[in-house]
Amino acid sequence: MIIFFLGVTFLAIVIHLLLDRQPKTAHKIIEITLLYLLTINFGLGGLLAFYGHAFMADEVARSIGWAPGSPFQYEMAIANLSFGILGFLCFWLRGNFWLAVGIAELTFGWGAAVGHLREMVLKGNFSVNNAGLVLWVGDIGLPLLVFVLLIIHRRLEQGNA
Repeated sequence: MIIFFLGVTFLAIVIHLLLDRQPKTAHKIIEITLLYLLTINFGLGGLLAFYGHAFMADEVARSIGWAPGSPFQYEMAIANLSFGILGFLCFWLRGNFWLAVGIAELTFGWGAAVGHLREMVLKGNFSVNNAGLVLWVGDIGLPLLVFVLLIIHRRLEQGNA
């Protein structure tokens, strides 16, 4: 699903840039990229993760290498619902709100990555949703990319770069 969301995000960015009549400055391109990364990957992705952890909890647990039936799945569902809502709100709310969402996603993603890595090292858990793209792209790469783009965007906005 991560590759699908990144593909949809890329397509949305390209379409937006092609249809946008404003000059294509670095600031504008980064802003449009952030808009779709935040709303599609964090917003829609968060809602899909909520659905999986809430309504397909046992299947999701098995795909991560966890034991099914844990009430922890519900808590993960609600955390993902929160991030999904925040991601969608990025469509309308900008500025410091984007930065707050980026920091929250980076904190949550990297915290989850530590948990996945511990599972790999201590328990040999190399399940697809513990050691695959979810870890390397979803938990580590994408939150870092968004955070870096947010910093660059802010500096361009303030004229410091």
